Amino acid sequence: MDVVVAGSHGLVGSALVADLVERGHGVRRLVRRGGESDGDPAARAVPTGDDGAVRQVLWDPRTGELDPAALEGAGAVVNLAGSGIGDHRWTPAYKQKLLGSRTTTTSLLARTIARLDEPPVLVNASAVGAYGDRGDELLTEASARGDDFLAQLVKAWENATAPAAEAGARVVWLRSGIVLAPSGGALGRMLPLLRLGVGGPLGGGRQWWSWITLADEVAVIRHVIDANVRGPVNAVAPEPTTNRELTRALARALSRPAGLAVPRFALRIALGQFADDLLASQRVVPAVLNRTGFTWTHAEPEAAARWVAGRPATGA
Repeated sequence: MDVVVAGSHGLVGSALVADLVERGHGVRRLVRRGGESDGDPAARAVPTGDDGAVRQVLWDPRTGELDPAALEGAGAVVNLAGSGIGDHRWTPAYKQKLLGSRTTTTSLLARTIARLDEPPVLVNASAVGAYGDRGDELLTEASARGDDFLAQLVKAWENATAPAAEAGARVVWLRSGIVLAPSGGALGRMLPLLRLGVGGPLGGGRQWWSWITLADEVAVIRHVIDANVRGPVNAVAPEPTTNRELTRALARALSRPAGLAVPRFALRIALGQFADDLLASQRVVPAVLNRTGFTWTHAEPEAAARWVAGRPATGA
């Protein structure tokens, strides 16, 4: 199968491309004009072994430039494009960038898919931020949306897929939790502190964090491409945990203490409104993945923490 990937150079995208190639799939990376692949797309094909190849194809969401031939014949389009939620303080200008970087790319892909005679499945990145700050409430894909900034952003992001769905394409909204990885991602700032033994829970640490390891995130994407599912899919581990519990699991895996809690006021001074996202409580469970038989590699916080820390699984 050929899979088209937008946002292929980010944390999840890079891991997904490597995984697809290893499994013998062809990959078409959509890269922006003026970026790392300017020039003739065909001339920029990158051989990746006997089982497949990565081909880079130019597009420009700002001007609406995307040749439908770039998607023709693909089995799936995976859209992971969007500016980083935690990369900058949430000024009004950056909020607009967060919104525009998601809706512009998603809308262009959805409209282009709608023009194809045989539309591929569209797996569109989304987030558990759709549910807002909900305390201890157990949340599934059927739960109501929240009404804060992130919930409104996710709503607009998901709505931008409408042209593809209206044309008969199967569309999946991948509502991902906090993606845990050995470097980068949501733990990019926490892990160095934990490794030094000076990290700890954020705020009171009682907020629920719904998480997933990078390895399982990639596996979920493969799963929803093949499974007969559409609409929201919570890409989270089956056991949501509190920020305090997850931080302590990571500290144990790193053989470091985790007693220095970061107070709420310090987070807000350092991060501005983004701190509210880290302090929000979202107890999300993966009802659709459970129903469709997905199997996690890291289903429990301890297993995830050991993987992040580079330690062998218990009993290995």
